Amino acid sequence: MKKLLVLAAALTTGSIAYGQEQQQKIKVSGYLETYFGYDLNKPTDNNRPGFIYSHNRHNEINLNLGFIKGNYDNGTIRANVAVMAGSYANANLAAEPGVLKNIYEANAGVKLSKTANLWLDAGIFSSHIGFESAISKDCWVLTRNISSENTPYYESGAKITYGTADGRFTATAFYLNGWQRITRQNGNSQPAGGVQLTWKPTDKITVNYSNYLGTEGADSIRVTRFYHNVYGVFQVTDEFGLTLGFDYGTQQKTKGSSDKNEVLSPVAIAQYKINSKWAIAGRAEYYQDKNGVFIATGTPNGFKTTGYSLNLDYAPVSNAVIRLEGKMYSSKDKIFTRNLNAVDNNGAITASIAVSF
Repeated sequence: MKKLLVLAAALTTGSIAYGQEQQQKIKVSGYLETYFGYDLNKPTDNNRPGFIYSHNRHNEINLNLGFIKGNYDNGTIRANVAVMAGSYANANLAAEPGVLKNIYEANAGVKLSKTANLWLDAGIFSSHIGFESAISKDCWVLTRNISSENTPYYESGAKITYGTADGRFTATAFYLNGWQRITRQNGNSQPAGGVQLTWKPTDKITVNYSNYLGTEGADSIRVTRFYHNVYGVFQVTDEFGLTLGFDYGTQQKTKGSSDKNEVLSPVAIAQYKINSKWAIAGRAEYYQDKNGVFIATGTPNGFKTTGYSLNLDYAPVSNAVIRLEGKMYSSKDKIFTRNLNAVDNNGAITASIAVSF
């Protein structure tokens, strides 16, 4: 009887220790951002222009993005799952079916080598294109630039990632279901792909190149899309940082044609940290989509728009930030609406509170 009690105690202790060990490998985190946006053109339906997906509601206090995330990593197996809600999810995942509209992230991965940092991951994950993500708190300016709004925020598929031991260089190859698609749609049976190369020569410099190659439209009429994204993040001093980006994409006009439509967008952002709690940032951007690959206008010059943003941050604690941004768009054609009249400009003021935990 005594031996049985000793064995039971040993098993119980081992089970508790194993459970505690597993709990240490599981992390639960979250993010929540509320905002108020005021569009100076006063849209009657309270929706900001159609090319805006984050912070896209006018004259109301709303939830842009909130999610709860679970992460597991034991060194050889890893997994992430996060469910979300908010006006970002409603606008950005409108084409996805059912409950997939509420999936922010859901992927699993396995380490392919015991000696090298080589991983295979599959599922739904954040996009590899662009430097401004859906998590506003991590961006220097409250709202996204036009190219970030009109390239994928998320993607579904598989990826192989290799990273050097010192963390200075990372290379990833992607097999994707399509351009911001969890499920393939519109009769298109072709997969897509891309690569991402990230180099960090120092702790204060990041240089990135990403691309995407895929097709759009049903198989009978599908056209090829080839998109490139290059950016560099330079922390010039402890207080001053600069981000420079350039996007260039082409898409066939018709299937089998050598004629292509072009999209291009340069972006520059500067941030200055006044102290540990206050920071200011400014962004200048230009977006040209003359033939309506992503943003159709039906006007002679298409979408040719310049944007300027000025941002103020107050971070009372490390995991929360209160933000205020003013933004102005100016277009070559009258592509915006004010009081039912076509105009060539649009302005907005946005405030937000973002907390991560």
